[in-house]
Amino acid sequence: MKLLACNSNLALSEEIATTLNIPLTKASIKKFSDEEIFVEVNENVRGQDVYVIQSTSKPANDNLVELLVCIDALKRASAKQITAVIPYFGYARQDRKPGPRTPISAKLVANLITKSGADRVLTIDLHAGQIQGFFDIPVDNLYAAPILLEDIKKNYDLDRTVIISPDVGGVVRARYIANRLNIGLAIVDKRREAANISEVLNIIGDVKEKNCILIDDIVDTAGTLTNAGDALLNVGAKTVSAYVSHGVLSGNALEKIKKSVLTEIVTTNTISNLLSEDKNKIRRLSVAPLIAEAVKRIDNHSSVSSLFN
Repeated sequence: MKLLACNSNLALSEEIATTLNIPLTKASIKKFSDEEIFVEVNENVRGQDVYVIQSTSKPANDNLVELLVCIDALKRASAKQITAVIPYFGYARQDRKPGPRTPISAKLVANLITKSGADRVLTIDLHAGQIQGFFDIPVDNLYAAPILLEDIKKNYDLDRTVIISPDVGGVVRARYIANRLNIGLAIVDKRREAANISEVLNIIGDVKEKNCILIDDIVDTAGTLTNAGDALLNVGAKTVSAYVSHGVLSGNALEKIKKSVLTEIVTTNTISNLLSEDKNKIRRLSVAPLIAEAVKRIDNHSSVSSLFN
């Protein structure tokens, strides 16, 4: 087994390698002056199972092409099997046609990864589960929920806590957390007028004098979470926080969160943000042990799904 780290999240790659007690494969990944990406693998990978670690987060296009070029380099170096480990799968929100003459970009990205030579994909909390069907190769979609659950148990009085879905589409995810904790569930009725713009209409459920925890898979501009926080406090919630799988945090998200009523946002380290964070508001949990265990099970040809039973 070999691990190859691309540049999007080196800290996570190093943590996965340390957990598995395997050194990262030596490689040169750089850009020419015109921004073309060049990859050279500096170790023999012939006949090896290679795991390429790369989140396709901002800059999404650069990181995606870097992943594709790395896979192609490994394929041409006669690697036996190539697994694309994509902790955060970009373009996942473009999983259907929202209107005429629009693309299904998630399918396009799936085709690119497959055609570049990947034999398997390992990812965490796909925005839309049906994206697994866009691939013609096996896809293991891991869940960050167990990591979030343990942190909630440590930090909250469950008798005074309720789980909140920030929209109707996220009810299944929020219900899973609520059921595992055996606590109540409420829903924010939200209307999205355009991409990255949302309006809260109503709160469905009892949140009065409760510590409310919003559960979502992605925090991007943070508009949904901050608007939901205001609405929950307006109907009598005691506190509002959020647990999110992927902290995209684009645009002025950090400033918005800092000024919001949210006590904190807890996210994972699937995305490496180089922006300075307000440490009082944003906290990160590591997914390295989860990914390392999944890699180990794939390599041993044992069950990955049993991780979540």
